[in-house]
Amino acid sequence: MPKRILVTGVGGAPGFDLARSLQRLGCNVLAADADPHAAGLLLPEVTAHVLPPAADPTYRAALLRLCAETRPHGILSTVEWELPSLVTLRRPLADLGVTTWLPTRDAVTACGDKARFAAVLAEHGVPTPRTILPDELDRAPDGPLVVKPRYGQGTKGVHVCRTRDQARVLCELVPEPIAQEYIHGREFTADCLVDRAGQASVILRYRLLVKGGLAVVSRTFTDAQAAECVRATLTATGVTGACCVQGFIRDEQGPDRVVITETNARVGGGFPASAAAGADYVGQYLRGLFRQDVDHDQLTYKPDVTLTKYVETLATSEGTPR
Repeated sequence: MPKRILVTGVGGAPGFDLARSLQRLGCNVLAADADPHAAGLLLPEVTAHVLPPAADPTYRAALLRLCAETRPHGILSTVEWELPSLVTLRRPLADLGVTTWLPTRDAVTACGDKARFAAVLAEHGVPTPRTILPDELDRAPDGPLVVKPRYGQGTKGVHVCRTRDQARVLCELVPEPIAQEYIHGREFTADCLVDRAGQASVILRYRLLVKGGLAVVSRTFTDAQAAECVRATLTATGVTGACCVQGFIRDEQGPDRVVITETNARVGGGFPASAAAGADYVGQYLRGLFRQDVDHDQLTYKPDVTLTKYVETLATSEGTPR
């Protein structure tokens, strides 16, 4: 029988494309989002469900109730803010027959807290931008700085400034801010799949055009130093399953040529570029979810494959969504 997979966060590019990819593999997709207008809820042949936001105190009970009613075989989340709750729900979900593949609590914290992430990478010798808390701005490096939310997602609340004084003002406006040195270089994302034994496949792609934090144009490439740095990041954070690592490749050579800026414990919004380049990314992710061996030979890819995302009209309707 086809697997029933609950995909959360289908209003964003990662969840939308993951739901559609699973459908192509023959899965029955239960699509969920906190926004009743989420585009992924309109995908043909999905079963749409609206859940409370992850921060809502009713989220856990609502998720368990949905799983008890629909009995999915597995759940794949594309929303970082859901992960702390999902980690605590492993046992209740398993009791309902729902398979999960989640990072540890420490890995969730290391990926979700940008200040902690910087500290973890520094402890393991992985190049990462120097990260400063608001009360430490006097020690910020000279030159441009990036001010961003410590627990943010995408580019919301991210600002580039030129001076410490500008950074201080921005820290008054951005919720729970941090400041980081600005890195010059070519921006990239690595689509990664780390199996339950810790072996990782890494698929590199340049972020050629970025809108709202999403790489709408990506091109795959190979770079041994970048792949090694990404693997070191995965080891340092302890993340498993499907995830994505972002960073920059500087023009100058040296041990700090590759700089890692963040890791997300979910599929990246541009992962279809990796699939277009030949990697069986979602297929192997599905195998790993159900505790089958991940075939890393199926995750090799061709460089110089470019993928462009575009806006698509899915449906029109009348009336007000419930």
